[in-house]
Amino acid sequence: MVDWFIGIITVILIVQRLVELALARRNRQWVVALGAVEFGARHYPLFFLIHGAWLLGWLTEALTGGPQLSSWWPAWLLLFGAAQALRYWCIYSLGHYWNTRILVVPGATAIRRRPYRYLPHPNYLAVALELAAVPMIFGCWLTAAAATVVNGILLVAVRIPQEEEALKLLR
Repeated sequence: MVDWFIGIITVILIVQRLVELALARRNRQWVVALGAVEFGARHYPLFFLIHGAWLLGWLTEALTGGPQLSSWWPAWLLLFGAAQALRYWCIYSLGHYWNTRILVVPGATAIRRRPYRYLPHPNYLAVALELAAVPMIFGCWLTAAAATVVNGILLVAVRIPQEEEALKLLR
């Protein structure tokens, strides 16, 4: 039973990422046509590395430890669902401006509605929740902790400062 659940979660995550990358590519073309400027391109590959290592990490940790569900798996699954709801609320709210890259259209107005009314970077909260919740469904606390710490450092030290700098163009 646990094996198929691991498979379902893995397929959901991979399909989700591929769809998001396709959407980001389409949105990138749209904003570049409007004159968008990209920031932080040098650190962008690090996110692929983190997310790939995270996926392989929790899969390896789950399968080598004998696949099992955490006794708290319903709570972790609920948190994963909440993270997905927040992620798609962010994507919907930004529309064509949503991207996995930092792209700023000079002269555009920063979006301050929906989740962006309450948090400056709600999508990063969604990602952080997901990086912790998915491994914890299967009791993979090493992967959850490592991914959360590495992602947090990259966000606080690199990504968010570069995004804030880019957003100054809109103020």
